[in-house]
Amino acid sequence: MSNTELSDRYDIPQTMRAIVLPQPDEQICLHDVEVDVPDCVNNELLVKVEYVGLNPADAHFAKTGFCNWQYPHILGLDAVGVVVKANKGVFPNVGERVMWHANIGEQGVLSEYTKVPNFAVSVVPNELSPAQAATLPCAGMAALISLDKIAIAEGDTVLIEGGSGAVGQFAIQYAKQRGADVFATASKRNHKLVKKLGADTVFDYNDKKLCDKIRRELGPQGFDAVIDTMGGASTLRNIELMRFCGRIACLNPLPHFDQNLMYRRAPNISVVSIGGAWLANSLCAQQRLSFMGNLLLEGALSGDIKTPAITAVDFTAESVSAALNNQIAGGFTGKHIVQISS
Repeated sequence: MSNTELSDRYDIPQTMRAIVLPQPDEQICLHDVEVDVPDCVNNELLVKVEYVGLNPADAHFAKTGFCNWQYPHILGLDAVGVVVKANKGVFPNVGERVMWHANIGEQGVLSEYTKVPNFAVSVVPNELSPAQAATLPCAGMAALISLDKIAIAEGDTVLIEGGSGAVGQFAIQYAKQRGADVFATASKRNHKLVKKLGADTVFDYNDKKLCDKIRRELGPQGFDAVIDTMGGASTLRNIELMRFCGRIACLNPLPHFDQNLMYRRAPNISVVSIGGAWLANSLCAQQRLSFMGNLLLEGALSGDIKTPAITAVDFTAESVSAALNNQIAGGFTGKHIVQISS
């Protein structure tokens, strides 16, 4: 069957619904709009979006803006949908369900249709729920990159900050698969969840004696590695808790480092940036997103990796704005998933 015949299965409109950010603002005031369906060229796929996963990064940039954005800007980075148009010979084929983490420098995925380069997507198995697949890209990829950056190996001791967050949940499971001894922080109400995911020891991040309790549990040697999902003062504290020449992967902007701390710990500091794969215009890095997507899908399908609990969000500007504000306020566990179409 030719590509043209496959495309004829889908009635593609000229315009579509989308949720846009008119300008960055602290309240995250989004608008429902009607815009043109994007045109695709070369190896781009036109995808009918089914589900969008929301991330704290979406909320952060909705408040502060992003240097590459033009406004109004369609938000959203994580998507699952069905390919409805592709040039002849381009894989995946029309009719395939795909998952991806979108280019942060271009328009996002909170729309009925969007376009994406074919080499950056992963094909979603029919046996896996598309809503479940939408929980995977940003958080799962951040966890995998973090573990690679700190070179986790069997027997390592690793601290995972924010163990009940989506990144933390994936990181705990993959760190245990690699044979690490996993320590995590979480609010007391989430300790049971974090231990169920595989954490050996969990600490309350609100505990004023957190550092003392970690040292009593761990001993004087310090952590081999840390995944720092918080940033700021937490980064400095985590470096203090590491062994000399320990490794830390940072998912948020770095603080100002005290030189005395740097001399005493000589940390190996890595920065985690999924969006950098797009901003650096690195084809290899963009293809790696697809490879990581495949790994995440395999883990979710086999049951080796448990995905975060889903909180459904309506495809309206008001509902998405409320969900993003909820995420940035802290304390949310799981993933907000917007159903765009079924």
